[in-house]
Amino acid sequence: MTNDSLDSTAERMRARHMRLGWWSLLVFLCLGLVIETLHGLKTPLYLDVSNETRRLLWTLAHAHGALISVVHVVFGLSLPAMVDWPDRQRSLASRCLTAALVLMPLGFFLGGVFIYEGDPGLGVLLVPPGALLLATAVFLTARGVR
Repeated sequence: MTNDSLDSTAERMRARHMRLGWWSLLVFLCLGLVIETLHGLKTPLYLDVSNETRRLLWTLAHAHGALISVVHVVFGLSLPAMVDWPDRQRSLASRCLTAALVLMPLGFFLGGVFIYEGDPGLGVLLVPPGALLLATAVFLTARGVR
């Protein structure tokens, strides 16, 4: 169902964010089930005291991925109400939001894969740029609401 107030580019963007949001939500909910299974089976890889950092980072990957997935759905639902939003800003917000969905959870996950004496692996360095991109997307979107 298309909205007459959106141009075709914005309509494609709306549909893309809705698809991306729902499918990524499914992925991150499944990751949560894997984490719960590791916990339920008392897997040493996940529950040993020496793996506390891994446990925290993988939980953060799951939580941030699920949250950003929901933000994608909300972004898609918001686009029809934002007909005066300049294309350039809308496109930049879309790209920033998509990059944040990849960088933040991936950074947390990779940071938990390789742990060095209780410290996260280098993958965690993806998190700050992802957070900055997420903040940029939210800022641009907030400015686009009139």
